[in-house]
Amino acid sequence: GEYNLVGHNPDEYPTPAVLSEDASKIEIGSTILADELSRTIFATADDELRPVMNGILFDMTTEGATFVASDGHKLVCCKNNDVKAESKASFILPKKPASLFRSLMEKDNSPVTIEFDNRIAKFSLPEFSMVCRLIDGRYPNYNAVIPQNNPHCLTIDRQTMINALRRVSVFSPASSGLIKLRLQENQLFISTKDIDYSTSANEALECQYSGAAMSIGFKAGFLIEILNNMPGQEITFKLADPSRAGVVVPNEQNESESLLMLLMPMVLND
Repeated sequence: GEYNLVGHNPDEYPTPAVLSEDASKIEIGSTILADELSRTIFATADDELRPVMNGILFDMTTEGATFVASDGHKLVCCKNNDVKAESKASFILPKKPASLFRSLMEKDNSPVTIEFDNRIAKFSLPEFSMVCRLIDGRYPNYNAVIPQNNPHCLTIDRQTMINALRRVSVFSPASSGLIKLRLQENQLFISTKDIDYSTSANEALECQYSGAAMSIGFKAGFLIEILNNMPGQEITFKLADPSRAGVVVPNEQNESESLLMLLMPMVLND
């Protein structure tokens, strides 16, 4: 056989961008980095008008690092005190290189070296390195979004709630995906109805709750997504009122780590 292929001049192939002389540098274990990317990447946005929301914020200080992602409806904030920088620094990693690097990392906790300036970042492992362009812009103040006073706490088995949400969400309106959570003493009622198709669903679950009775609405798909990416067997919802964001945290966390996920509520019709 004989085969003819067309090639290109290798001198025209793009060369990796070069970091500036004042680039910052940190080291982080590959297992820690993989966990942080997995927990945050699902919450990034696809917003052409606000490109800063399309990536993961790496916010680092001498005391620890915070990894944040949000699309305006849900937010993930994970703080890790084991990852420390020589000085305060931050950058926004785009979703695509974050997903690529997460799939390439080994699970042996080998150290990952991250060098970055205000334009590009370089992720280095013993076997390979990845250079990518960063998202330019200022990330919103995520601390201002997280409600601080949430007196109503609901504790429930995570997988039990996921299963119930999946069953009930089948009957939710296709346009909104709205479901209602009604909280009473040690009971959670999950319900939805679709007026257009005259369908509805109700489920009652046992839980730990001793606050005032209240009802709050969420988009079922977003809530299931958050619970699927939450570690641990039991989770706690921290709520204030039906108009303020709900905070979800795992019951068991490492001493050096603090993870929370936030979901904005939807307006209930009744």
